[in-house]
Amino acid sequence: MCDKHASPATAGPQGGSRRRRLWELSQASHCPLVGVALPLPALRKLVERVTGGRLLHDDYDVHVGAVGECALRNPLSEALQKELERRYAADVARFRAARTTEEVGALWARAVDAGDVPGAFWAALTHARCTPGLEQQMCRDIHMVQHQAGACVRADIDKHKALLAEHARLLRELARAQGRCQALVQEKTVQAERCERQLMAARAALIAKDTDIHQLRAELAQLQAEVPELATRKRLANRLAQMEEREAALRAQVAALKAARSTAPDAPAAARETPADMPAVPVEIPVRLVNRSVLCVGGRSGSVPVYRNVVERVGAQFAHHDGGLEDSAGQLDASLAAADLVICQTGCISHHAYWRVKDHCKRTGKRCIFVDNPSVSSLVRGLQEASL
Repeated sequence: MCDKHASPATAGPQGGSRRRRLWELSQASHCPLVGVALPLPALRKLVERVTGGRLLHDDYDVHVGAVGECALRNPLSEALQKELERRYAADVARFRAARTTEEVGALWARAVDAGDVPGAFWAALTHARCTPGLEQQMCRDIHMVQHQAGACVRADIDKHKALLAEHARLLRELARAQGRCQALVQEKTVQAERCERQLMAARAALIAKDTDIHQLRAELAQLQAEVPELATRKRLANRLAQMEEREAALRAQVAALKAARSTAPDAPAAARETPADMPAVPVEIPVRLVNRSVLCVGGRSGSVPVYRNVVERVGAQFAHHDGGLEDSAGQLDASLAAADLVICQTGCISHHAYWRVKDHCKRTGKRCIFVDNPSVSSLVRGLQEASL
């Protein structure tokens, strides 16, 4: 083993397998080795630990000083040796399998092609079969690798600058987009607040309407409680009004007949007994219609007394509904339920009443005669048809 301050060996490869130390390498290899194998932060930290103080030099001065110390064995070169051995132990183990200079060169060439040169450079330089020629070749390869790395760095810098410009452009576009989004959000917020106010107003109006409905229902219930059977009374009142109108019409008809008889004393007795507006149509109705209820739905209001006279002459009970013109639908249902025979004059009836009559008679099986022409003769034919 060389002395601590001995000069490095410059001879060919050793005959044994002992690997060379850092200070035993040629000085030409120290600069690329320190520059490639040790990052500047790690080198500065190691030098500060060996010197025992914080370095105030820049990275270039630290690098030059470390390269100069590698020529001799000293605390710094020994620390560098130890750090390189620790850092690249796997590469040293991989190169240990090489038994000749050619095998060391082949391993180095593969490492250069793979772009993994720091550890391979240290392992190949310190290998026992590394010759000065191989060492020189590796230094040249490292030189070119550094040039290529510099070119890549410059390309990366250009790309970085382009990316910075693109980044700045995107930031400006992002700022504009954020401004538009913020304005849109503010607009939508205003719209949402307006819609919320409208919704609250609609809810308040709905609550007010529900309150009014509740109050009206309470008042209606109170009125119904105060006046029991109000609906029945109203229906009976309408029926009474109709009967009074019918009675007035009959009284007028009787008065007219009396006046006509008094002015024509020579007229046949049969003619005096027949109403003036009723045709003398022979009516032959079987006994089975006697005391039966006949409901006439529709027809002209002025002909109702004549219809009544025809029906009552055969012994039946007469009922009439105008077919939905004035009488209520509820009254029609009650009249249909009480009738034994229904005569529906389809020419003077509402569609609703027509379908109501038809549906009721179909459901109950009640006889119903449909008459198209609202005349007395049609009524008589309907009664005769019902007797068949």
